[in-house]
Amino acid sequence: MASAAHPVASDITATKTPRQRTGPSGAVPPKAGPREPARRIPGFVWALPPVAVLALVFLYPLALVVQQSVSPDEGGTSIAPYGDVFASESFRSALTTTVWLAVGSTVGCLVLGFVLAMIIAFVPFPGGRAVAKFIDVFLSFPSFLITLALLFIYGNVGMANGVWTDLTGAASGPFDFLTTPWGVLLAEITYFTPFVMRPLLAAFSQLDSAQLEVASSLGAKPARIVRQVILPEALPALAAGGSLVLVMCLNEFGIVLFTGAKGVTTLPMLVYSKAILESDYPAACVVAVVNIAISVGLYSLYRMVSRRVGA
Repeated sequence: MASAAHPVASDITATKTPRQRTGPSGAVPPKAGPREPARRIPGFVWALPPVAVLALVFLYPLALVVQQSVSPDEGGTSIAPYGDVFASESFRSALTTTVWLAVGSTVGCLVLGFVLAMIIAFVPFPGGRAVAKFIDVFLSFPSFLITLALLFIYGNVGMANGVWTDLTGAASGPFDFLTTPWGVLLAEITYFTPFVMRPLLAAFSQLDSAQLEVASSLGAKPARIVRQVILPEALPALAAGGSLVLVMCLNEFGIVLFTGAKGVTTLPMLVYSKAILESDYPAACVVAVVNIAISVGLYSLYRMVSRRVGA
């Protein structure tokens, strides 16, 4: 009688490792090694196209301007054009006019923008949301368009003077300030105020209305609420918006040109006058270099202020 298979033998048979696969010739194929990582393109290669475009479009023309500023008409290379321009009364007058117009416009934009932004954000009125949306559209308008609108209203033959002459029978109206520095100041404040309002409205939207309600319930007057609750929240936006407006006012050309203020000469207008009207290209390039240096300095200040206040 045949004996039963031993259980230990059957377990050993079941746990045997599988046979290794062999190739056609019976040899065991080598194990596959780790894959080599794909070669990555260095980061500087990706930076080459934008740097090349920037150098061609911006840096090369800027280098030509700087080169022309040290190339007097007599030939050679000299810083004599800088001395001639700095010694001229027209340059000093243009620099002074540019600075005070830029500072005055910035202060006016900060005050007017803060008041208007508070009204839109905290005073409910019909169409408030539409006004806030219109500010975004206003930012896309060219500066000369606002100047033309002011000319249609306050120009020598504008609507305001027309109404005055119709009512009084006078030969001319009293509104002739647009061709003065005050007209340029009004036009710049009108155009650049939304650039301050936009960040202010964004900051006010983050303000918790419960703070205003608590302050009001504790008996705080509106002026105190503005000073102690609203203004601290608005300081970062005011600093960033004011710095940006200062830079843009410094380089504004269209408003001064379209107002027809012949007695107002800013640095951009002086560049235009030297290059186009007088064909004095070295002097025009000197003024342009000074204007660029001031703009870059103010823009650096704007970026520093924005980082520090977290705007």
